[in-house]
Parts: sequence; structure tokens; C-alpha cells
Amino acid sequence: MLVKRSLGSTGLAVSILGLGTVKLGRREGVKYPSSFELPDDKQAKTLIALARERGINLIDTAPAYGSSESRLGTLLQGQRQHWIICSKVGEEFESGQSRFDFSPEHTRFSVDRSLKRLKTDVIDIVLVHSNGDDLDIINRHGTLDALAELKQLGKIRAFGMSTKSVEGGRLAALKSDVVMACWNLQHQDEIPVIDDCHALGKGVLIKKALASGHLSPGLNTDPVAATFNMIFAHPGVSSVVIGTIDPTHLLANIDRAQAAALACDSS
Repeated sequence: MLVKRSLGSTGLAVSILGLGTVKLGRREGVKYPSSFELPDDKQAKTLIALARERGINLIDTAPAYGSSESRLGTLLQGQRQHWIICSKVGEEFESGQSRFDFSPEHTRFSVDRSLKRLKTDVIDIVLVHSNGDDLDIINRHGTLDALAELKQLGKIRAFGMSTKSVEGGRLAALKSDVVMACWNLQHQDEIPVIDDCHALGKGVLIKKALASGHLSPGLNTDPVAATFNMIFAHPGVSSVVIGTIDPTHLLANIDRAQAAALACDSS
């Protein structure tokens, strides 16, 4: 079974690999290297069952991922207690275009809508889906404050931000429970954010670890294994979220992540 790590001081323990579900609900406006078809319900059930069987307990979704939340609401029925669900607020994807609304009013509306779509009473983690202007979102819109209120109401268990800048990530670490940061072999600028989170006891989720499928192969190394070895050596990292609908890719990623985490934890 996959190693689990604490998600900062939230009290949640997450598998070192999380399942991203963009490809369960949206094909348009994504940056993957090749096109794909959305899996049917049977294929999606098989993928989720495989992830659960191999020890994944973190599943990542968002309103901007098309039908992902609604599909998960049905697919996870009867097994909700197994999953730590991470969703988001701030970004909507409509008619092939993204739009952003970080107002407290929309934040509350979005969380209530996600609760209904996911058919659950509480969402474990809710992150702000940044448009790139992290500091403006935090300092001017009050989005994190609205999420803190929803946490007090018991609608969410932890909150934070999927950031796109070092400054935004470091400020989000001060003002929330969890930061989702980008880290891969080609992008290492946000390591200071992870350092801050570790020092503050905040959870860290890593996005784009495999560069959305654009990871360059090494001459004599497995780039996926090298990525996981690099990331899991940092004690501040809680989990890496990888989006896939291919069971073969999922199993290979699980094996590499487990090997890297065990090696890092024993050293």
C-alpha cells in the first residue's frame, strides 16, 4: 500500500500520490501533449477502483474540470469514507473559456454547489484556483477569509490555494492550511514555498510534477523516477497529484512513487 504523509497540521493523512481528475470531465482547453476521449463510467470506475486498491486516498477535482465533480459524486457513492476529496473555487470553465470570480459570495456559492455535485456533507480540502495574480486574490478579494468561515461552519476541513508565484505561495502558506505548488525537473522556482510550508507546519500538494505529460526523457535516467526521488526527498511535501485515465500509467506512477518515498524515508 502507498505510503501516507501528514497534510501539515490538518489532521489528514494523504497518500503520497493523488489522482487528478481533469480527464474525467474535460477535453477542451487543456495542455496535454495528445488528445483523448473522456472515459465512460465503466472505465472510470475501473480506474478509481485500481487507485483505491493500490492505496491512493486523495482525489483532486474542480468546478473548472467540466463534469468531473458530478461524475465523482456518483462514482464515489458507497466509498466516501475512503477518499480525501480536494476541490477548488475561483475558476469556471464555460463554452470553452475560463473565467474567474474570487468574491466571497461566489466562493460560498461554489462550495455549496460542489457539495451537491459530490454528494457529500463535507469537502476535505478546498483550494483557490488562481488566475496567476496570487497576491491580488489574497490581499483584495477575501477568498481565503471566506474559505476560513466555511471551515468554521464545517463545510470544509482544510483550505488553501493552488498558487502560481513564489510570493503568492509564501503568503498563502501564512494564511491557510495547504498550498498546491508546481515542481518538476524543469520548474524548481517554488521550492522556497515548500520550505516555508514545512517550517510553518502547512500541507503541500505538488501539481504538474510530470509537466502535464511534457516531461523530457533523460539520457540515462527514468525522468518519472528522477522526479519522484527529487520531490519526495523534501520532508515538506505531502502528496503529488497526477492526472491520468490510463491504468498502465497509474500503476507505473504508483510503483515509482512508492519506491522513491520509501527510499527517502529510510535515508
